[in-house]
Amino acid sequence: AEYLYFVGCAASYDRRNQRVARALAAILKSAGVSFAILGAAETCNGDPARRMGNEYLFQLQAQQNIETLNATAVKKVITSCPHCFNTIANEYPQLGGNYEVVHALPLVKRLLAEKKLTLSGAAAAEIVAYHDPCYLGRHNGIYDAPRDVLDAVPGVTRAEIAPHNRERGFCCGAGGGRMWMEEKMGQRVNHRRVDQLLATKSGATKVASGCPYCLIMLEEGVGAKGVQESIKPVDVLELVAARLETS
Repeated sequence: AEYLYFVGCAASYDRRNQRVARALAAILKSAGVSFAILGAAETCNGDPARRMGNEYLFQLQAQQNIETLNATAVKKVITSCPHCFNTIANEYPQLGGNYEVVHALPLVKRLLAEKKLTLSGAAAAEIVAYHDPCYLGRHNGIYDAPRDVLDAVPGVTRAEIAPHNRERGFCCGAGGGRMWMEEKMGQRVNHRRVDQLLATKSGATKVASGCPYCLIMLEEGVGAKGVQESIKPVDVLELVAARLETS
């Protein structure tokens, strides 16, 4: 296989995010990209442990993955999770794990440009707001690829959550281990993010991201605000997969 798809915990165990993993698999198959997964040999990349201060656990998890990856002689790694992407691309090299790592969205952008993917135009028009995940945007400077992919999806008009977008993007509230903690004071971060989305009055019926953490937090946020019927959080990969031309 040309690529190893590092699935990540969310897309492995969270039922909502399993749909994102299936979407990416469908896209890669449609484009003729050969890929494999580690299956039960994959363990958490270690990002949550390191961000919450447990460096020992991070080193253990990272070392285990690096040994597994090195044993497969894999050169190219795909992730659908920006946290997996950031850790494997930027933190594993210090521990002996050197791979060519791509997040799925820049790869999909390239596959579209190379005409390896064909999207069908028979889709209803919809406005989709884009939320910048911290680990794609501000940590790794990947702002344009997700937007370019969205713009290539037939029927989709992209909206921005301005002014809280791109370099001024606003966290969904899950990073730094906050996924597993409750705020003790003030407004919950993901509720504030949904407020910012609603304040743009863009008419968006979906809010798209490229991160499983963001998807979980935005789903909880729209539910808490009572707008889950009018605005649906999705992953950009799901929008692409839904419009694949199957030959």
